Amino acid sequence: MSQTDLGLLDEGQRSNFIRLRTMILLRWVAIAGQLIAISVARQLYDLQLDLGMCYLAVGIAVAGNLVAMFVFPENKRLSETENFLMVMFDLLQLCFLLFLTGGLNNPFSLLVIAPVTVSAAVLSRRSTVLLNVTAFVFISLMAFLHVPLQTDDGLTLELPRVFIFGQWVAITIALVFISVYARRITTEMNTMSDALIATQMALARAQKLNDLGGVVAAAAHELGTPLATIKLTSAELIEDLDDHPDLQDDARLIREQADRCRDILRSMGRAGKDDLHMHQAPLAEVIREAAEPHENRGKQITIEERPEPASAPHPQILRRPEVIHGLRNLIQNAVDFARSQVWVEVIWTEARITVRILDDGQGFPPHLIGRLGDPLMRRRRSESERRSRPEYEGMGLGLFIAKTLLERSGAELSFANGADPFVGSEKGERRGAIVEVTWPRAAIEPPRRAPGDPVGENPRIEA
Repeated sequence: MSQTDLGLLDEGQRSNFIRLRTMILLRWVAIAGQLIAISVARQLYDLQLDLGMCYLAVGIAVAGNLVAMFVFPENKRLSETENFLMVMFDLLQLCFLLFLTGGLNNPFSLLVIAPVTVSAAVLSRRSTVLLNVTAFVFISLMAFLHVPLQTDDGLTLELPRVFIFGQWVAITIALVFISVYARRITTEMNTMSDALIATQMALARAQKLNDLGGVVAAAAHELGTPLATIKLTSAELIEDLDDHPDLQDDARLIREQADRCRDILRSMGRAGKDDLHMHQAPLAEVIREAAEPHENRGKQITIEERPEPASAPHPQILRRPEVIHGLRNLIQNAVDFARSQVWVEVIWTEARITVRILDDGQGFPPHLIGRLGDPLMRRRRSESERRSRPEYEGMGLGLFIAKTLLERSGAELSFANGADPFVGSEKGERRGAIVEVTWPRAAIEPPRRAPGDPVGENPRIEA
């Protein structure tokens, strides 16, 4: 299952999620804050500001907002380039205003971090780097070049050089740290969102196939009686029309077509799961159903049953799509990496059911075991791995989907590698990866019924 198949979004496409209206609203908030700061500085603290130039700087932002409001529709989604230009405009406008109001002596100089943080959250890595470099250049220039802050008494308000240097270092570190932090958190959230979408798609697909099979099974069941009647009637007509060969041939054709309809419905109905009797099945049969698509891929899949105690009856479990699909993904992963054989151990006790999937491959990379089940997890592959499995992308998405689906059914998953005594043993030993899935029996067993109680009437299938 690849990113292309799932339609997962890259960072350039994600920037298209931002509406122009959102950026305009944020800029109005910034404009209001700048006007309030200028008024307070002038009226309350009697600072000598070049009000004409300051209002010009704010007016540029106002003009940009007005142009965006009247030229573009409210629901416009900004492209990567448009988003970058909007944020760059805000950064330059803010730096110009800071230049007019004391540079790094102005406590509001920390606000240059804001545009870079926005970029790290929604724009590409390249755009974020460009904005970081631009912000760094301007705060470095403002450490030396700026319009000084003066009071009406002619007193120049200026921090000692050591504090200016400290302010410059603090802003520089904040630019790098906050942008990296914001980008990392946003990437994690986006990745998790994509993977959850993929999980929902996989589960929805399994459920649709399940429902479709139920519809076909119900159709086959309902049409069985009329088809049998047609066949019986056509057989009688064949006997009665011995003196009419042409009509007898038509009767034979009717019988053949009835048989054909029966065969078609039977073949389509093999996937039928809507019968209440098929809502549950023996545990081993559910495992076999999950493993079935991977049985002819050149690897031997062995299913072993280990009841504890040995006399414990075989459990019946609910045939949930998420259980089958999750186990199927785990078995697929084992088959992908096994050398020749995969084992599925089915263990049950009075309280718990455990499915352990093992293979004779190289096992999980030790440094990644703690991260298994994370979505879209990449790792570098050696040349030998690339040659042996060129189609494998190593996204970790299959394990994430399996883990999410199985945990939704009440299971707990653990990942490990084969025990040390098996390492270096001959081919065929269980020395590779181990995935253990454990459920409380109550989580996947159907409700208990008294002996002799009917299962119930099959529910009507809605079209």
